[in-house]
Amino acid sequence: MVYYKICTFNINSIRARKDLILSWLEKRENDIDVLCFQETKVVDRDFPLKEFEDLGYHCEVYGQKGFNGVAICSKIPIKQVKKGLKDSSLDEQKRLIAGTILDFKIVNIYAPHGDMRGREKFYYKMDWYRKFRQFLIENYSFNEKILIVGDFNVARDDIDVFSVVNTVNGIGTMDEERDVFNDILNLGFIDTFRYMYPEKQEFTWWDYIGGAIWRNEGMRIDYILSTKSLIEKTVDIEIDSWTRRRRNPKPSDHAPVILTLM
Repeated sequence: MVYYKICTFNINSIRARKDLILSWLEKRENDIDVLCFQETKVVDRDFPLKEFEDLGYHCEVYGQKGFNGVAICSKIPIKQVKKGLKDSSLDEQKRLIAGTILDFKIVNIYAPHGDMRGREKFYYKMDWYRKFRQFLIENYSFNEKILIVGDFNVARDDIDVFSVVNTVNGIGTMDEERDVFNDILNLGFIDTFRYMYPEKQEFTWWDYIGGAIWRNEGMRIDYILSTKSLIEKTVDIEIDSWTRRRRNPKPSDHAPVILTLM
């Protein structure tokens, strides 16, 4: 049986995290077949292609200087690459890259962080999600094998936050944010982590401030979503916090999520 490992990882700057990522891949014996990065924060020409090519990856990148940016690095050929939502105003921020790998489609996103209710960035996030949903409807058939991976900047349910009291109506937990997240799921997608582990509480993001990682005061905001036709091939999913539990080099505030498919 052949297994494939698909990873989503908000790296919070490829320049700052490159050495950490390479060390992590070495520790894992380079077992990741597809790496989907968010917040690369470099223009395309500055992405460190050679270091990943030396490990057997081909990378498709879609970035901007200092902010946002997404990339797919795959040991398996990537076909039919799409970049952006094809919306001139929203695509000023580089937040989506997609392609076909083997017999499944993969869509890698970095959703907007947003802001408190009523502020400009809150409305931008709502608009981006609506346009993203329309992009999916226009470009995909949901009986296909599709994965959506990335940083959604939404904690789906109360189990996905360390404290409901401390996070209620905060960024990522507002009802409006959860509603637009569920609008994506309702197209025909399944939260693979929650599918595999209905009652398990694990997080993918911890604030840098106050040693939150050591108290495990985090949120689950990074996801791998699957259509029903692909969920049957899911073997396992893990959140690997090794890269987050570093002091030097400074880690990303996110941990990678890895899906194993057969």
